[in-house]
Amino acid sequence: MDKITNWLANHNIAEVECLVPDMSGNARGKFTPTDKFLTQDSRLPESILVQTVTGDYVDEHNELVDPADTDMLLIPDPNSVRLNPWANDPTAQIIHDCHSRDGDPHPISTRNILKFVLEKYADRGWEPIVAPEVEFYLVKRNLDPDEKLSAPVGRSGRTEKTRQSYSIDAANEYEPIIEDMYDFCEAQGLDVDTLIHESGTAQMEINFLHGDPLHLADQVFTFKRTVRETALRHGIYATFMAKPMEDEPGSALHLHQSVADRKTGENIFVDNTGKESNNFLHFIGGMQKYTPGFISFFAPNVNSYRRFTPEMAAPTSLHWGYDNRTTGLRVPDSSPQSKRLENRFPGADCNPYLAIAASLACGYLGMTNKVAPSAPYQGDCSKESITLPRTQEHALTLLSDCDEATEMFGSKFVKAWSAIKRNEYEEFNRVISSWEREFLLLNV
Repeated sequence: MDKITNWLANHNIAEVECLVPDMSGNARGKFTPTDKFLTQDSRLPESILVQTVTGDYVDEHNELVDPADTDMLLIPDPNSVRLNPWANDPTAQIIHDCHSRDGDPHPISTRNILKFVLEKYADRGWEPIVAPEVEFYLVKRNLDPDEKLSAPVGRSGRTEKTRQSYSIDAANEYEPIIEDMYDFCEAQGLDVDTLIHESGTAQMEINFLHGDPLHLADQVFTFKRTVRETALRHGIYATFMAKPMEDEPGSALHLHQSVADRKTGENIFVDNTGKESNNFLHFIGGMQKYTPGFISFFAPNVNSYRRFTPEMAAPTSLHWGYDNRTTGLRVPDSSPQSKRLENRFPGADCNPYLAIAASLACGYLGMTNKVAPSAPYQGDCSKESITLPRTQEHALTLLSDCDEATEMFGSKFVKAWSAIKRNEYEEFNRVISSWEREFLLLNV
């Protein structure tokens, strides 16, 4: 706590946000005056870890957490201490690890799941490195859920109507918002790199510098809060839905991954001559073999599967290729020391801790089980048959048949995740859509 105490004093912090990432990757927690934070333990009910996105609790609640609704102990991570630049008073935000009453890491905490996977890498003498790319849309305020989303008005007083991929002028339409976003990111020490305008109307992508997976997951978690807050201050919304608009591309969270030797720091994806190593090929093989079982962590919501649509800049199969953006697994052009694999399956709506954990788990299983990949795909992979799950229900069935997910994440977490997501699917399945009323009401 010495490091945290000194930081709070140096920044004259009056209040601390004690944050915990929930299953969806959103912030749960409490506001605590600084003096109370420094002298009292922080606790939260462990039941927040088994709450659905609709606010319900699963039927299996009492099997997953204590029926007495007991507290879990929160341990602040000094590496996650940041200013909250949009708060009125000097405020810190600190991400906490969840521990059960006996002091062990809580098995249903999503941040702990990533730490469990990283421990497996460390045991092998490996150190994974990731670089996320996060896409999102800026949209007009939407107070009616039945109303379709649309792009906000830009500086010109107009809204986008056509594809503006990589357009500097289109991005500059939202310059005041982007400038505030960068200012907030700088104040929080987020390692954001480049920003581009993606192909959707008012769709942006922000890239992060590569680094430690836990550190980057924390940054993506913080970045999502930052962008939403920035948009609200400008009278609009920012959304990380995987497929917010039917005629626009979905939003992804692409993950660039490599693995270094912990002792030497050398990239184990290449040999001493600079050629691709067996570890690299096995990592790809693992991504191909185990992604179906882990796909619900890349596509966690019912809306996520609408993104897996041909010719909409999203993967639909398990192929890999060299500098091929139509495949789900892409090997970018790079120097040997920067050899990496880009995982294009995760949507922007994913929990970054779980998406990174799942991606690294697939690669780890591939390397340890020496899984050979298929031949690299050449050409337009979007013309191939769709082999990814198209519904949340299918993805959860694949998870239930994946023993490796239980091996990597633990049986209690997999059970909790499945219960929550099945509950959400059933809630969604009760809703009758406008499409059904339009085409089935008088025609069947």
